[in-house]
Amino acid sequence: MAGENIQLAQNTEADPAFDSLDMDLGGELEALSADDTLLLDTMPEPVAEAAAAEAEITNPYGLAELWAQGDWVAKGTLITLLLMSVFSWFIIFVRVWEQSRLLKQARNSSRDFWTASTLNEGLEKLEGKDNVFRFVAENGIRASRNQDSKLTEHVPIADWVSQNLQRSVDRVNNDLQKGLSFLASVGSTAPFVGLFGTVWGIYHALVAIGVAGQASIDKVAGPVGEALIMTAIGLAVAVPAVLGYNWLLRRNKMIMDQVRYFTNDLYSALISSGVQKK
Repeated sequence: MAGENIQLAQNTEADPAFDSLDMDLGGELEALSADDTLLLDTMPEPVAEAAAAEAEITNPYGLAELWAQGDWVAKGTLITLLLMSVFSWFIIFVRVWEQSRLLKQARNSSRDFWTASTLNEGLEKLEGKDNVFRFVAENGIRASRNQDSKLTEHVPIADWVSQNLQRSVDRVNNDLQKGLSFLASVGSTAPFVGLFGTVWGIYHALVAIGVAGQASIDKVAGPVGEALIMTAIGLAVAVPAVLGYNWLLRRNKMIMDQVRYFTNDLYSALISSGVQKK
């Protein structure tokens, strides 16, 4: 047995195939160790931050990429939604400022006008640019004093004053409604404009699948992402418009209630004061 082991060892040492195998394995191990060392040396320390930064840089599905890759239909849809949103917010801010001014005029008229000795004195106390209460009072006083037309001279003074005051109130109400119809239109149509963009994006996804011959994620991710973004933008435009419309409508009702209260009191004052036409 000892002689056989010695002979096997001698054969192994003498066989060049074993020597070649040992050299190959040793070289591969040394190369593997060198590669691992190089990988560890070159790997950045904040791995998570680097990965996130790389994903952000190479993201092909952002808003900028949507605009760059979209055709004229997609761009036109985005521009339409943007204009609808801008005009909606402009109307909301302008109407809120106007309503705040009118509510302040309502408080001042209740405090100043009815404390005056005469109607003319009370009229002078109604200050402010485009004061709607002064506008109503002027029309009422003018109607009660001037009825010179032959077509209206037989109309009872009470009816004549009432009609003029009502026309003044209707004009104020019409001015308050400016822009609200646009908000209502945006609130009802913006989701469908976004839905049109969604349908167009899905159409592009189907075309990409048909051209590629397979439904791979890289072929459909862009168009489907475009479709979802269009839907989100349509809803983002419609929701503020609807909420703004309802809020402004409620505030308009508050203002018109104050105008009607003032008009009813003014009518009673004009009729009971015995003002006659000249």
